[in-house]
Amino acid sequence: MTILFRTSKLRKQCTVESEMLKTWGIQRSKLIGRRLQAIAAADVLEDLRNTPGRFHELTGDRQGQLSCSLDGSYRLILVPADDPVPLRGDGGLDWTKVRALLVLGVEDYHG
Repeated sequence: MTILFRTSKLRKQCTVESEMLKTWGIQRSKLIGRRLQAIAAADVLEDLRNTPGRFHELTGDRQGQLSCSLDGSYRLILVPADDPVPLRGDGGLDWTKVRALLVLGVEDYHG
């Protein structure tokens, strides 16, 4: 899959080891790296459904966003970057056709 980042700063914080360690610390940096490797290795979003990190769609005011677990209550927040976003007949996201994700950030949205 294609991985895009909301900003160039975020791209550096998630892909350049020294920036990752400075921003996220050792443990979270390792997990971010693993999640991004899994995304890059997947052909479509569906390939990630049963992988570590529990990729899932968010609801409510975060409708349209995806999340995967890092450590504690921290999550990698993503949105489909396909244009147009592939939807099923019922309006839900078609995980079998999503081939690009945009990383919005790393957040503790439970806190």
